Amino acid sequence: MPQYVGAIDQGTTSTRFMIFDHGGSVVGSHQLEHQQIYPQPGWVEHDALEIMQRTQEVMAGAMKKVGITASDLVTIGVTNQRETTLVWNPKTGEPYYNAIVWQDTRTDSLCNELAREGGQDRFRAKVGLPLSVYFSGPKIKWILDHVMGVREAAERGEAIFGNIDTWIIWNLSGGMNGGAHITDVTNASRTMLMDIRTLAWDDEILDILTIPRQMLPEIRPSSDPNGYGAWQGIPICGALGDQQAATVGQTCFSPGDAKNTYGTGCFMIMNTGTDIVASQHGLLTTLCYQLGGQPAVYALEGSIPIAGALVQWLRDNLNFFDFSQHVEDYARQVPDSGGMYIVPAFSGLFAPYWQSDARGVMVGLTRFINKNHICRAALEATAFQTLEVLQAMKQDSGVTLSALKVDGGMVYNNLLMQFQSDILDVPVIRPKVAETTALGAAYAAGLAVGYWQSLDDLRQNRQVGQRWEPAMEPSTREMLYKGWLKAVQRSMEWA
Repeated sequence: MPQYVGAIDQGTTSTRFMIFDHGGSVVGSHQLEHQQIYPQPGWVEHDALEIMQRTQEVMAGAMKKVGITASDLVTIGVTNQRETTLVWNPKTGEPYYNAIVWQDTRTDSLCNELAREGGQDRFRAKVGLPLSVYFSGPKIKWILDHVMGVREAAERGEAIFGNIDTWIIWNLSGGMNGGAHITDVTNASRTMLMDIRTLAWDDEILDILTIPRQMLPEIRPSSDPNGYGAWQGIPICGALGDQQAATVGQTCFSPGDAKNTYGTGCFMIMNTGTDIVASQHGLLTTLCYQLGGQPAVYALEGSIPIAGALVQWLRDNLNFFDFSQHVEDYARQVPDSGGMYIVPAFSGLFAPYWQSDARGVMVGLTRFINKNHICRAALEATAFQTLEVLQAMKQDSGVTLSALKVDGGMVYNNLLMQFQSDILDVPVIRPKVAETTALGAAYAAGLAVGYWQSLDDLRQNRQVGQRWEPAMEPSTREMLYKGWLKAVQRSMEWA
């Protein structure tokens, strides 16, 4: 009898396969990084064939560690870096171009051109999103306009689009031999091409962007009893963008429930139920999940592109340390950041500003500042950005958070989590299983096949791992935040 659920978690810097039992505990996992490609300043790409190779390797590696085979899995869920855009030939399985990563800024001039009519919110009423380099739609248009022969191939039905969820599911479910060309509502909601009310591709926006409709995958629920095809006979029944998957993994199933994921970027999502809440304060209105034939559930999201990526930058570009976790060791050597701030606007500012012309800055530097202060300021930057998003969420929703649920790789940094609690003035709670992105994909797949019967089953699985309480004086909090807002202003209108 199959006894486990598998989850593919394909992220910005790595891919992992995790195996969960009925209690939501991790039975085994395997993880591998993939190459980051920077052809020009502001351009970020991935080799999609390498990502597929890593996916197959981590699946095999995790099962080998646990001592099981595919037949021990009841179903598989997939979660993925969102907005990262790929166009490939369905007859050969070959990409026409590298995957253009969500952080990439090459479509800036295209977005500005589109905003000349109707402004940055030209499509927001339909799609819940501002015009931004972040989303897939402009990236698809860039590939069609700049990669020789792709537009003609698309017209012939020989070029199809997918975010990375679509690419993985297509390959696993057969690829050139009848692979399923699908996406789920959460990933579709990040393309800037789907009407969030009808959950269908919008013909008017497709015409404006000159994207042939036949390129696009079929939109399906996030948890689908019919499945999206099978891998080695095991049905693939769950698919969610990574941040929505983490929301499910954190069991944020009630309106007002919120979580923050600290990974390459930082993403806060608040469940708004079946209500579509239009943001007036720089947040995104997005799909949270859809379970089978039930109504879609919506969310407000604050997206921060650079969080853990700033620590990686200190590691890889400045050679501050060999392993990312060492940033905490250096940051602990000093009581504060010495009055300096880092605003990591490497890809512009996302929520709540949406300024693509911003660039990263270090401000407040004096001869007193050393490596330790810079490390501390890097961690604090993530917490300050989260505070800005939380304040916007409160203004839009009217909900005051009583505590913040957190997950992702950076939540094992205790200094950061304490500072986050201090600067937000609310408790911060890390679950026992912090790999909530993969867990959410597993939950979506498992619900579809009856491995878990209800959302209450999932809530019962959740256990608190650690809790941090605020301990900062209000006057200190106010002073630090004023300095941060001043630093953000210095980063704007640079490019």
